[in-house]
Amino acid sequence: MSKNSSFTALTLDAGGTNLVFSAFRDFKEIVSPITLPTHAHDYDMCMANIISGFEQVAKQVNDYQVISFAFPGPADYDKGIIGKLPNFKAFQKPVPLGPILHNHFKVPVLINNDGNLFALGAARVCFLPALNIRLHQAGSKKQFQNLIGITLGTGFGCGIITQGQLVRGDNSCGAEIHNTLNAFYPNWNAEESVSTRALQRVYAEQAGLPFSASIMPKDIYQIAKGEIPGNEVAAKLSFEEYGKALGASIANVLTLIDGIVVIGGGVSQSWDLYSTAMFNELNRMSKDFRNEESKRLSVEVFNLEDPTVFSKFAAGKVQLIPIPGSTESIEYDAMQRTGIALCSTDSSYVTSLGAYALALENFGKT
Repeated sequence: MSKNSSFTALTLDAGGTNLVFSAFRDFKEIVSPITLPTHAHDYDMCMANIISGFEQVAKQVNDYQVISFAFPGPADYDKGIIGKLPNFKAFQKPVPLGPILHNHFKVPVLINNDGNLFALGAARVCFLPALNIRLHQAGSKKQFQNLIGITLGTGFGCGIITQGQLVRGDNSCGAEIHNTLNAFYPNWNAEESVSTRALQRVYAEQAGLPFSASIMPKDIYQIAKGEIPGNEVAAKLSFEEYGKALGASIANVLTLIDGIVVIGGGVSQSWDLYSTAMFNELNRMSKDFRNEESKRLSVEVFNLEDPTVFSKFAAGKVQLIPIPGSTESIEYDAMQRTGIALCSTDSSYVTSLGAYALALENFGKT
């Protein structure tokens, strides 16, 4: 990667509750992040805070060349147009957000969704380079070039990197994992079982309580761990159902995208409560009409949060295959495999790194 020490981007990770603004230069954060309320219910208040946040960050840097940030879709990200957002009442008609900001700040504006930018940051800067270095240090020739980034928070997000490039799609819909089939309710999409509201719903159902949007995933986690009062069994079951639904969706993506999986987002940190159900679903057997079983996935899935399995993951099943008619042989790794791990870096920070990487790419500096 070329030196980009003078190339500065203003960034934003826009969520339903907060807007987190920052600035990056040479892949380093050069200001203290500024957090403002999103006001997702009111267009004027939301837009005022978006502009105010960027203005505050801009005052802290000497110069900047681009604004690059994450914002929910549906959208035409290439044109910077945000469509009608179902969970963002401030945007109930198409808004040319990119052109608005371009006219105000007089610099190019790049927008993409948080799942895509999280995956791009993890693949270019954080998770994937570190994993490949670790594999090399372990003596493995295996290197990963493809990554599936999963974000677990209020909703269910995804981004896909193939051969180092972000899958954008023809309609800015490159990785709409939330619309994969729901493992429990065929008439629902996956997000109805992999989201904050899913944890709230299942906890209420299992505890015999009315649905409440005021109890948050952190509360349900603490109840499950016995740290605060509540129905411990119901809390554990809510995360188990969450994990199974998550595993089903990841399995669907892994049948199409052959790569490593990294998970981030606030709910991801409840790994100890959902991951067992997730891996059970990923590794379960499928049956055909004869009732004969076969593996659900073509690849073996490793839990990379378990340090005891990394040596096996790195080693694979390498063998030398003789080439008939010659004295030569060729190396063959018979273990088709992938791994799933948590992102150890703050997800919002990784998303901003992805926004910076996107800016460099657009300016031909990568």
